[in-house]
Amino acid sequence: MRFGRLFLAGDAAHIVPPTGAKGLNLAASDVRHLAQALADFYRGNHAGIDGYSATCLRRVWKAVRFSWWFTSLMHKFPDTGAFGQKIQEAELDYLVNSQAASASLAENYVGLPLHGPTA
Repeated sequence: MRFGRLFLAGDAAHIVPPTGAKGLNLAASDVRHLAQALADFYRGNHAGIDGYSATCLRRVWKAVRFSWWFTSLMHKFPDTGAFGQKIQEAELDYLVNSQAASASLAENYVGLPLHGPTA
């Protein structure tokens, strides 16, 4: 997300599948981190600028993983065959009937923090 003095944010820096609708949230998070890093840089602290990519990419990869998982759950893929279909059905059944799975879906869909060390 950084090349020398060039910094990218949002879709210019990373593409996320549309399932899960994470693009705008990730862009806002990137810009927030970059703005804080630039402000700190001009105060003499380079840590935020130097860690910008790593900080943002932790959140991006979580969103990419979720979007991949949600896509694989919600769409039929003809090349998966009967076994893949049964796995998909079992995953959906688990999601519908498990509080833990439902909570995980909710956290990933709407609850990941915008910022912070674990974002």
